[in-house]
Amino acid sequence: MSISQFNFPTTIRFGAGVIAELPAYLGNNRLKRPLISTDPTIAGLYFFKQIVSDLESKGFRVTIFHDLHKNPVRSDVYKGTDAYDNGKCDCIIGIGGGAAIDVARAILLRINHREDLFKYDDLIGGDIYVTNDVPPFIAIPTTSGTGSEVGRSAIIADDETHQKKILFSPKLLAKIVFADPLLTMGLPPFITAATGMDALTHNMEAFLAKNYHPLCDGIALEGMRLIAQSIETAVKNSDIESRSNMLLASMMGAIAFQKGLGVVHSLAHPLSSLLDTHHGLANAVNLPYGMQFNIAGFEDRFARMARALGVRNETGEGVVDYLFDLNDRLGISKTLRGIGVKDEHIETLADLAFADFAHHNNPKPVSRNDFKVLYQTAL
Repeated sequence: MSISQFNFPTTIRFGAGVIAELPAYLGNNRLKRPLISTDPTIAGLYFFKQIVSDLESKGFRVTIFHDLHKNPVRSDVYKGTDAYDNGKCDCIIGIGGGAAIDVARAILLRINHREDLFKYDDLIGGDIYVTNDVPPFIAIPTTSGTGSEVGRSAIIADDETHQKKILFSPKLLAKIVFADPLLTMGLPPFITAATGMDALTHNMEAFLAKNYHPLCDGIALEGMRLIAQSIETAVKNSDIESRSNMLLASMMGAIAFQKGLGVVHSLAHPLSSLLDTHHGLANAVNLPYGMQFNIAGFEDRFARMARALGVRNETGEGVVDYLFDLNDRLGISKTLRGIGVKDEHIETLADLAFADFAHHNNPKPVSRNDFKVLYQTAL
C-alpha cells in the first residue's frame, strides 16, 4: 500500500509504514525534545518501544508520559504538564487511542494556559480564554475509534463529580497526523470491535445530528459504508485493507461529528465516568437503543443510513436489527447488565446523562425520564 497525503482538516500522512517519517518531520521543524503522551498499555508494546528507540538513536531526547486513566481526568493533565516542564520539552506527540490523544491535547492547552483547566471548558464559553500560542502537536492513532487525531477538542472528566468537560480551540488541531494502519494490526479483537463500534456511533450520530451540515453528512455516510464493509474482517481475520478502511472511517467520524452527536453519547459518557466502562463498548451497547429512540420523524435519514450500511430492509427498524446483529457477531453484549450495570446505577446514570452535553444536538429532545427509560430498556 502506497503512502498518501491529504489535507483535511490538517495534514494527514496515511499509509502502511508512514510512522518512519516521524524523526525527519521533527528534525525538519527543529524539534528536539518531544513529550510523548500515551497510555500504560501502549507504552509496553514493541512498536511503541521501536518508535522511541528510533527517535533516541537519532539524537532526540524523549520524555514519556503514560500515567493516565482510560477515561481521562483533570489530574492526568496536570501530571502530564509536570512531565513536559521537567523534561524541558518543545513539542507534544500523542500516540494511542482517544484517551492518550485527548490528554496530549489537554496538556498542549495547559502549557501556556495555567489557570484551572476547566476555566477553558467550551460548554461555558471557556474557549475565549484560549489566547496564547501552544507547542507543536503531532498525533499518531493506534486505534480506529475516536478519531481524536483529527479533532480540535479534548474530553476530560472532573476527578470528583465525574462530569465530562470539553476543551476546544482551533489552536489544538494537530500540525500533522501520521496515520499508519500497521500500528493498529496488533489490537486484540475486543478492542478492535469496541473502537470500531465507537467510530460507527460517531458517523451515525453525526448524520442524525440536528445541525445543518451537508458536508459532514456525506462524510458520515461514507464512514458508515467503510465500517460495514470492514469491521468484521478487522476483528476476526485482520488484514491491511480492513485496518486501513477502519482507520479512515474513524477519522471520517471525528470530522463529521463537528456537526454534533446525540443521545447515544449521552448514554455512554456516564458509564465511562461512573463505572469506568470502555467508551467504545459503552457506545456499542447503547447504539441500537439510542437509534430506536430516534426513528420516529426521521425515517428518511434512517433509510439513507440503511443504504450506506448495506441493510436490505431500508427502515429504522432494519437499521436497529442490523446493529443488534452486528454487536452479536462481534461478541459485544446486547445488554447493559452484560457489561456490569446494575439496577441501583440507573438513577445516577440518568442524572449524569441528562447533564451531559452531547444530547443537545440529538435530532429530538431527550428528557431525564427518557434517559431512565432507555437505561432500563437496555439493562
